[in-house]
Amino acid sequence: MRLLPSSFLLLAFFSSASRAGVDFAKDIQPFFAEYCLECHGTDKTKGGLALTSRAAALKTLESGSAGIVPGKPEASEVVSRLLTDHADNKMPPLKKEKRPSVQEVENVKRWVAEGAQWASHWAYTPIRKPAGSAESGSTGIDFLVQSRLTSLGIRPSPEAGKNTLLKRVYYDLLGLPPSPEEAALYLQDNSQDAYSRMVNRALASPHFGERWGRHWLDQARFADSDGFEKDSPRPDAWRYRDWVINAINADMPLDQFTVEQLAGDLLDTPTPEQILATAFHRQTLTNREGGVDQEQYRIEAVFDRTETTGSVWLAHTVGCARCHSHKYDQISQKEYYELFSFFNNADESTSKVGTSKADLEAYAQKNAAHAALLGDRRQKALQTRAPLFDRLREWETEMQSRLKTLAGEKAKPFVLKPHALSSAQKAELTDLADGSVRVSGKINPTDTYVLEFKLPAGTVSGFVLQALPDESLPDHGPGRGTNGNFVLSGFSVEVLENGVPTECVLHSPKASFVQTGFPAEATLDKNPQTGWAIKGGTGKEQTLAFQLVRPLPENAPRTVRIRLEHDYAKSPNHLLGHFRISALVGETVESLLTPELRRLIDTGSEKWTNEQRETAVDWLVLFDPAADAARQALAVAEGAGPRPPLMEVRVLSQKQTNRDTRILHRGEFLSPKDSVSPGTPAVLPVIHPRKAGSPDRLDLARWLVQPDNPLPSRVLANQIWMRLFGEGLVRSAGDFGVRGDAPTHPELLDLCARLLLEKGWSRKDLIRTIMNSATYRQASSARLDLADRDPLNRLLARQNRLRVEGEIVRDLHLAAAGQLSKKIGGPSVYPPMPPEIASLSYAGNFRWADSTGEDRYRRGMYTFFKRTAPYPDLITFDCPDANVANIRRTVSNTPIQALTTLNAQAFSEAAQALGKKISTAFGHEEGADTLRLQLLFETCLLRLPENNECETLIKLLHSARKNFEIQQAAAQKAGGTPEIAAWTAVARIVLNTDEFITRD
Repeated sequence: MRLLPSSFLLLAFFSSASRAGVDFAKDIQPFFAEYCLECHGTDKTKGGLALTSRAAALKTLESGSAGIVPGKPEASEVVSRLLTDHADNKMPPLKKEKRPSVQEVENVKRWVAEGAQWASHWAYTPIRKPAGSAESGSTGIDFLVQSRLTSLGIRPSPEAGKNTLLKRVYYDLLGLPPSPEEAALYLQDNSQDAYSRMVNRALASPHFGERWGRHWLDQARFADSDGFEKDSPRPDAWRYRDWVINAINADMPLDQFTVEQLAGDLLDTPTPEQILATAFHRQTLTNREGGVDQEQYRIEAVFDRTETTGSVWLAHTVGCARCHSHKYDQISQKEYYELFSFFNNADESTSKVGTSKADLEAYAQKNAAHAALLGDRRQKALQTRAPLFDRLREWETEMQSRLKTLAGEKAKPFVLKPHALSSAQKAELTDLADGSVRVSGKINPTDTYVLEFKLPAGTVSGFVLQALPDESLPDHGPGRGTNGNFVLSGFSVEVLENGVPTECVLHSPKASFVQTGFPAEATLDKNPQTGWAIKGGTGKEQTLAFQLVRPLPENAPRTVRIRLEHDYAKSPNHLLGHFRISALVGETVESLLTPELRRLIDTGSEKWTNEQRETAVDWLVLFDPAADAARQALAVAEGAGPRPPLMEVRVLSQKQTNRDTRILHRGEFLSPKDSVSPGTPAVLPVIHPRKAGSPDRLDLARWLVQPDNPLPSRVLANQIWMRLFGEGLVRSAGDFGVRGDAPTHPELLDLCARLLLEKGWSRKDLIRTIMNSATYRQASSARLDLADRDPLNRLLARQNRLRVEGEIVRDLHLAAAGQLSKKIGGPSVYPPMPPEIASLSYAGNFRWADSTGEDRYRRGMYTFFKRTAPYPDLITFDCPDANVANIRRTVSNTPIQALTTLNAQAFSEAAQALGKKISTAFGHEEGADTLRLQLLFETCLLRLPENNECETLIKLLHSARKNFEIQQAAAQKAGGTPEIAAWTAVARIVLNTDEFITRD
């Protein structure tokens, strides 16, 4: 909080000493906020005096006297204490360095004498229609501004020139210079509506969402990392940034924009994008340090969500009420925790969303093509299996005969010794003398073992996997999990003939022990999220036997490859640690048919149901070449479908049962006091829950944008005005409380707020209205006649000159050089950065790998932002640290900024690219150097050079040429040839002007 509200200075400066009465809102409330409320406010009421409302101020004091007696300043203790010279009674106390002026004290005395009328704080009053002749829209803006100027005898500034307006609009709306074609379209258009059409074209550009999205991301405290000590990357953070860009480009109404970000998950049947929007409140910092109290940092995140909401939508420092009632504004500590309760009942969760709209559209096309392919292959599979129904009786007879023949036969296990073995994750597989394999070394969350064997003589009808205990394993194994368990998600066999694999179909897996929920059959379902496990049976040998659908006869190829897959990610490190594989030699009843098919044969085909007939045909398909080929082709197609372009993002979700929210004594999470329910400050309109019981986040979001809530529409309108003038109508854009600034033009603020409401909360409509006003279009030149009267341009007698933000500084350089990628959205990128910066990260846990190709030249807003080691060029130009919501960036002017644009790698490369482009223009035309210089100025500054500029830079060009002709090595380093190097030197000068990075 500032010590002195600038609103008071403004009003003291412009107020007339001869006015009829004292204005409470302008003269008294700021006085109380500055000198009194710290001890006589909501939190403290020393002596029984509270200056928070008229009713409180008129109460009898603890001493028995009256603090304020309307109409009687001589009987009012407040006035007496202000006027007395007695050191013990003087107010404010003499120890306070800041003292009120004689005029300020006189104002209080006069106010009491006039009846001590107490007006509501301006921010809480209903939004009013403009008085008098003020019209709506751009003309209304101009009427209100010019009426104020006229009353003070001040004339507005003339309209800026066309080149200046072109640059202003493009810098404000897109953060990019216009292309030569866009510039020509406007500059050559002399029609009356040329300007408004140019504004509309810029508003329709997809780069508008980037420019204005970056403003919003400041408020959302967006970053690509967690913060705190470890500051781990957040690889999914960019998807919320894309949501913001898309929403702003689509001109999503600001009420909807609000609701979806605060409570999109609570809407009826929310879309994935609406759930994604709640990532606004997942931009909070995350502490992953060892030993932290998770509840403490959960509450810290809820504090942040509460205070960010208060800052962004209410423009109030609600955080001042976290530990005690607000000393100045009408927010009690109880009300703070009622707001806190809305977010205390939200949980941090994740949700799957499409990577982008374009990706989803491409997926839909691929999926349609794949569906057609599946349809064709299903039809082929049905056609080839249809004749097999006629062979069921013949097959039944054959099976009856063979079952009799094989009755009593037993297969003989033959231990297989691997001649090749490997681990996909580089674990060590050692074959032992007994044919078993022991796994050691690196333990990975998942792994696949691949082994090759020579088969014994005879018909091989199946395989047996023995999971063997081992003293070297946890709990004697046989798994490498901490409890000796494993999860085998897949077991497959391939026959190799001349190195070409053919998969063998397995059936009837049978295990010696099965953990509940992890059956043996799961090894054959090709689902990595299932598998066979043996919890409860560890520490001893367990077996799993498989039968071959088509046994391998004596004359079959004798080399097989077996894969043991451990892909069950829910139980990482659950891998087999010691095992042996045997072949089953000799056919048996078990290998001939599955148990289900044997039961069918026993039943007799005349009693089979249609479903049982289908089961029998499924088996016959495996022995019919045409039908089996069609089956395999269908299986391949089913497994080769396009994967949905989905990614997991961090979002909020509502807790099923509400937490018991309590007031925290001094904000300490270990000191809970009284319970509270969700609620809103009493000074604002009542919240209306949509159903019985306590309101939730959706009710809060809708309360913020309900028409009778005067704050959010004023706050959001003020933010939009601020982006177009550099300052808001309320200068303290993040503080509309009594310690903040009063609006310089209250009626104008309300006009803009009403325009938002009446135009359906359209951001673009309000921007268009403001930009079409004569007030916005004024020249920004400083005026001597206002140097003393209005040095800060609070009366809006001219436009403001604004240095663009750090991201835009870089964007402008890349755009001028022709390097800038126009790609919109997508993951964050890593433009060149000194390696020493990334090494500042905790324990060297982060590596900055410079992006290549187009990503090297993306817009600055896409640069990966690491909270503890941010991109230096951005910080140099005042980019916020993303630890808290930033409503308005500070603007500094330092030598290091000029040195950065002159020497940093990105800017040097841009100057070289621009120099090369300029040097090759106009060929050998007469006066080519002058023409090139004009092109350089038009490219960078959207104007032609003045005569003195042209003369100076041509001299520099000639001098540089001579120097680089002599110093060829320097020329090579600076651009290639002496000519390119010379123009690079000139380009660096123009790019490094204040004008280039300033919006006039």
